[in-house]
Amino acid sequence: HHHRRRLSTELLLDVKAADKTFDGVGAVSGGGATTRLLVDYPEPQRSQILDYLFKPNFGAALQVLKVEIGGDSQSTNGAESSHMHSEHTIDMTAGYEWWLMKEARKRNPDIMLYGLPWTFPGWVANDPITGKVSKTNTAGDGRKQGSPFTYPEQTSRYVVEWVKGAKERHGLTIDYVGIWNERTAPTEYATTLRAALDDAGLEGTRIVAKDNNVSVCHEMLADPKFAEVVDVIGLHYPSDYIDPDTKKQADYAPCHKLNKPVWSAEESSSYN
Repeated sequence: HHHRRRLSTELLLDVKAADKTFDGVGAVSGGGATTRLLVDYPEPQRSQILDYLFKPNFGAALQVLKVEIGGDSQSTNGAESSHMHSEHTIDMTAGYEWWLMKEARKRNPDIMLYGLPWTFPGWVANDPITGKVSKTNTAGDGRKQGSPFTYPEQTSRYVVEWVKGAKERHGLTIDYVGIWNERTAPTEYATTLRAALDDAGLEGTRIVAKDNNVSVCHEMLADPKFAEVVDVIGLHYPSDYIDPDTKKQADYAPCHKLNKPVWSAEESSSYN
């Protein structure tokens, strides 16, 4: 047997130098159907898995649950149902994310909930008066489609109805909403969304932007109005930006100038 020599290390902590708050560890139920099978698991296995995910100080003990705001369209691994198939209908029972959020809150009343659209139903791009798609842009797959931000008030209303319905129908307070998963969006949309949330009495629901790369930090520095309405900088795969061997590290610097929380809003389980 080798006798291990004890090394005493003194660690000095200056509490006055505390800087950023660690907001917690989260997981995503989104990108289409990632949680769909769990709903149909038999008991007691289903409840055991939910306990392992959401019970504090047990298993994963998740502190943030991010879910897709379904948009009736393929969003990576399938499609999730929208709460509004048309501008005149609101169905707050569609999909299974409500079930998952309620199960999470049952186990951890303090878990933070975060909704993000991956896709939008086509009607949000239609002219609210004539119903016509007035402006098209070409998506990466070559199909023509209207921009969901041509009529920002209409798209904001769509997201606000989801947040409002979560509260009224399911008793769920939504802590955060995002803009559009890994797609570009005009900075003005965030301002319109903030105003729409406030008008609906949802001042407590904060905005994460933009669930994409560090370009959002450059945009915020250039546009103070945009910076004002964004509460959290949500970056995808930020570990890609802090490798000292890449030039990308310099791109990351603007994010720290904004004095806002910086979240890894989507991350891999491995270093790519």
